[in-house]
Amino acid sequence: MSILDETKSKMEAAKEHFTKELRNLRTNRANPGMLDGVMVECYGTAMRLKDLASVSVPESRQLLVSPFDAQTSGAIGKAIETTLNLQAIVEGNQVRIPIPALNEDVRKDIVKQAKKKAEEARIAIREIRRKSNETVRKQKNDGEIPEDIMKKSEKQIQEQTDKYCKDIDQLLSDKEKDILEV
Repeated sequence: MSILDETKSKMEAAKEHFTKELRNLRTNRANPGMLDGVMVECYGTAMRLKDLASVSVPESRQLLVSPFDAQTSGAIGKAIETTLNLQAIVEGNQVRIPIPALNEDVRKDIVKQAKKKAEEARIAIREIRRKSNETVRKQKNDGEIPEDIMKKSEKQIQEQTDKYCKDIDQLLSDKEKDILEV
């Protein structure tokens, strides 16, 4: 695998990680991704919610969790309340989670979190660029590649960096609009 392909795949992984992080942030609408980080204590161990139940969105402001095992409903409700600070209503073998409307202060805080995560993603991409450039320079110093190939590779790495940073900015902008929408 060439350095450019490796750089691109690492940057793509950083972008995917950022996309997953954004899914966990709350918006005004119910989103099953909000529950991705919830860990439930059952069967003597901590398990991911998505391994224990399916999540659906029956209304725009409500999530419905349907456990695969009805006995885990109570544990799922408790985990959601402690992790997300949302009121979970256990109804037999289902858990309903009403999503309250966000006030402006909460929206601004969530946008700050999104911007922080975006900056972390950009930092990760720039770190990938730095390591790739070091590898290219090392190859040149070891005599594996000539200087013009090194310069060309550095330019291509920079183009990839710019592309992925722009993608992250676009994802952030879209999420920001979604969060601030009333």
